[in-house]
Amino acid sequence: MSTSRLRPRCLSVLLAALLLWGGLPTASAQPQRAVRADTLYTMTGDPIENGVVLIENETIAAVGPASEVDVPASAEVHKASVVTPGLIDPRGTVGLSGIYNVPADQDQLDTSEPMQPALRALDAYNPREQLVSFVQQLGFTTVHTGHAPGALISGQTATFSTAGTTVEASLRDSITTVAFTLGPDAQARFESPGTRAKGVAMLRQALHDAQAAMNGGEPEGGDLGQDVLQDVLRGEVPALITAHRAHDIQTALRLQEEFGFDLILDGAAEAYLMTEEIAEADVPVILHPTMARPSGTTQNAAFTTAGVLHDAGVPVAIQTGWEPYVPKTRIALYEAAIAMAHGLPREAALASITREAAEILELESVGTVAPGQRADLALFDGDPFEYTTHVCTVLSGGEVVSDECK
Repeated sequence: MSTSRLRPRCLSVLLAALLLWGGLPTASAQPQRAVRADTLYTMTGDPIENGVVLIENETIAAVGPASEVDVPASAEVHKASVVTPGLIDPRGTVGLSGIYNVPADQDQLDTSEPMQPALRALDAYNPREQLVSFVQQLGFTTVHTGHAPGALISGQTATFSTAGTTVEASLRDSITTVAFTLGPDAQARFESPGTRAKGVAMLRQALHDAQAAMNGGEPEGGDLGQDVLQDVLRGEVPALITAHRAHDIQTALRLQEEFGFDLILDGAAEAYLMTEEIAEADVPVILHPTMARPSGTTQNAAFTTAGVLHDAGVPVAIQTGWEPYVPKTRIALYEAAIAMAHGLPREAALASITREAAEILELESVGTVAPGQRADLALFDGDPFEYTTHVCTVLSGGEVVSDECK
C-alpha cells in the first residue's frame, strides 16, 4: 500500500485526537460578547444601573448587574451610557419605499385595484435599500413593513430584520398582518369606492365571500386573495385597519365585531375620542407618527393621544407610517420622544418601540433584553430621547452591524 493512501487516514486520526484533547476549537466555539451599560433598559422590569448583557452566538445568555454577571476574560466587551433592546418600527414601508423617491424604489402601494389581499410584502422588500441601513444605524433592528394605507385592501405586511442582504436572511415573519384602509384615504386613487358606505360594503362582501367559501369546505389555493382573507377570519392573521376619523374607527370596531377577526387599529388620529370603546373592545393601536402633518384625515391628530390611550389601558405602539414626500418615512425613536414630552410615561414611550410593539405584532424573541432572547441591542451615548444623543453601536443577532455614532 502506498504512503499516499495512508496519509488521509492518519490525518483523520490526528484531527480526531486533537478535537478530543481540546487541541482544536470546535465550530460552535465562537467568541462571546459582553455589553456594559451605565443604564440598561431590559423592558422586563426596572432599569439596571451598571448592567451587563452577556451574549453567546445570536442569543442573550445572561443579564443583570455587573456584580452578578461573570464576563469571561476572552469576551469582546462593548460599553455604552444607555443600552436598550434593538428598536422596532411597528408600521412603515421601509424596504418597499426607498430613499430616492423615484419610481424604481416606490413599491409600497399598487393602485391598479382597490382590493388586493394577495400582494405580499416579501415579494417587494429590498434588504439592500439604503433606507433600511439608515434606520438600522439609528438603532432599529426590526421593521414591520409592507403595503401602505391608501386602498381598501392594499396587501400583506411582513416583518424583517434590518440585517441581512437577502430577503430570506432578513425575514422574520412572512405575513404579519393584512392591511386595510377605511375612509377617504381609500377612495382618492380609485373610481370605486366613491363613498365610505360603498367602501365598507365592498369589504363586507369580500369577507362574506371568503367566509362562505371557508364554511363550504372549498380547498385553499384557488384564489390567493380569498385564502389570506380566510386566514384573517380564522384569526391566524390580524387585520391591520387604518382608520383616522372617529366614525371610521367605529366602523373598524363594527367589522371586527361582525366577523370576529383579530384587529389592530392603525393610524387612529382621533382615537382620543374613542378611548373607552377601543379599551372595551380590547384592541391595540399602532398610532400615527406623533409629529404627523395635521391635514386630511389626520387633521385632528394630537401630540397627547399616546398618553391618553396608555392611561386608558390600551396597548400602544408608535409608528413611522408612510408619507407622500421624501423619504416617506420617519424615525420612530423621535416620534416616541415627542409622545413622552406630551404625557406618555418614559417607560411606556420606550416600550412603544420595543416590547409593546413586539407584543402587538406577536413577534417572538425581540423587544426585551432577557436570557434566551435574540441579541438585538442599541447602544446610546446618552438618554435615548435627547435629540443630542447618538446611537453608537447596534447589534443584531449578536453581531455588530453598525459601530458609528449617528
